Amino acid sequence: MNLEAIQTALRDNNIDGWLFYDHHHRDPIGESILGLDPKAHITRRWYYFIPATGEPRKLNHRIEQSRLDSLPGSKGMYSSWQELRAGLKAMLTGFRRIAMQYSPNNDIMYVSMVDAGTVEFLRSLGKHIVSSADLVSQFEAVLTERQIASHSVAQQVIDAILEEGWKEIGRRVRSSDGNSGRVTEFDIVQWLSEAMRRGGLVWENGPNVSVNANCSDSHYEPTADRTSEIKQGDFLLIDIWGRTDESDSIFYDITWTAVVGREPSEREQLVFETVRNARDAAIKAVTSAFAGNRPICGFEADDAARNVISAAGFADYFTHRTGHNIAHEIHGPGAHLDNLETHDERRILPNTCFSVEPGIYLPEFGIRSEIDMLTAPGKAWVTGNIQQELVRI
Repeated sequence: MNLEAIQTALRDNNIDGWLFYDHHHRDPIGESILGLDPKAHITRRWYYFIPATGEPRKLNHRIEQSRLDSLPGSKGMYSSWQELRAGLKAMLTGFRRIAMQYSPNNDIMYVSMVDAGTVEFLRSLGKHIVSSADLVSQFEAVLTERQIASHSVAQQVIDAILEEGWKEIGRRVRSSDGNSGRVTEFDIVQWLSEAMRRGGLVWENGPNVSVNANCSDSHYEPTADRTSEIKQGDFLLIDIWGRTDESDSIFYDITWTAVVGREPSEREQLVFETVRNARDAAIKAVTSAFAGNRPICGFEADDAARNVISAAGFADYFTHRTGHNIAHEIHGPGAHLDNLETHDERRILPNTCFSVEPGIYLPEFGIRSEIDMLTAPGKAWVTGNIQQELVRI
């Protein structure tokens, strides 16, 4: 935990303090920021308050009074619920505007860890509870140079695998054409997975290989028992992600689309171009904001992409957010590009990573074009290859 940085951020945001609260590991965000053991035996409520200025304060149950000993600050203890309430009142005396892992109306549910009853009690003490969402982004989503380098390694490995994967699909489809053999979505999932393992990458679930109508299920995942054959004339989507096998590495996550053994139809070409233009509009919104040193929130980048798709008449077929933060988890703790599922008012911060992945999902096929971006003070850029045309296999 970087106490000085946290207190500086609190003062910069005109917040009196940040109250962390946990019970049975209900707040992994707080554990990570404070550097606590995520496997510690936690059976009683604890509270840790960092004021904008001054010494932090702890409140522990006497049964687990050493749980916060790794953190600086004075310690208070309780046993009864009456003592707990009195202890919280004393801990927060003199402070009103307090950040917690809370989101008004649960708008940004990714940070909503504190229960309503706790917020209600603190409000009864006259406290004004504000969301810690931007603070969480600052201390959890901002990347180190080492993490940024790990993203580059994963990017190079996956881009090369995908390029070879298209060729492998072509070879297998041609060899099975007219013969008894067949190649399925799951076969290619296994081929891609083995290639990523050889490349030193790890991941969770996936990758996603889907044909035709299966492409319209944005989280489709073929299995050995549920898979479709890949044939001449098919439409094909591959969504692939992975990171290096290190404790602080971050993901690279992309989606490309292709046609097998033919040219795209006019409908497919129109949808692809619309998705591509929407992707590029979001990229431009972010790059322009960073180049001009203007703040930009996640919902604004989503709007840039969504407006393109809406203007083309496909609004009803774009059914998810435009992008997600990327960190050690594939869906990270920073700002998402979202004004559909949530109204994400979190700022896209320098030295963060996120995907841009608009999509249009028609009943007969779906198209998503996904790239990743990194930011730094004064600039933002796409980190890997950018699909400009449908791949011909």
